[in-house]
Amino acid sequence: MISSALVRKIGVLVISVVLAGLVWLWIADNSFGTSIKLLPGESSVVRLGKKVYAVNCASCHGDKLQGQINWQQRNANGNLPAPPHNETGHTWHHNDKLLFDLTKKGLKVIAGADYKTNMPTYEDILSDQEIIAVLSFIKSTWPEEIRTRHDAMNKAMADSEK
Repeated sequence: MISSALVRKIGVLVISVVLAGLVWLWIADNSFGTSIKLLPGESSVVRLGKKVYAVNCASCHGDKLQGQINWQQRNANGNLPAPPHNETGHTWHHNDKLLFDLTKKGLKVIAGADYKTNMPTYEDILSDQEIIAVLSFIKSTWPEEIRTRHDAMNKAMADSEK
């Protein structure tokens, strides 16, 4: 005979797996489905992005994209400091569409609505073109090897959608 405690644990596990699957499907549908292409080789886009970054992003992420000190450790209020957007950070680990969504809609896109963060959403502040310009500026500063790896990741993501 199976104990009621074991049945409850199994039920919680099943519900957790189902919820995790639903979250993954939602993220995949909302983050990867529409193509966004950064333009780090377009000088006019990069110039605009540099200006928009200076006004909206540099105060937290640094004027040299260096991020805040101890960016991988939560601070006293439980938030993570702003990460670097240069090659030492993890920005380039994410595809263009996810970077766009994170900037526009906030970290709730991947971490959930209850995630504690100081990162604002820019949906009502920046246009889609300004967000693409900022991200294009950031990408334009990465070493060629990292840009190539990032491009390959974006291509693999696009190929998987076909």
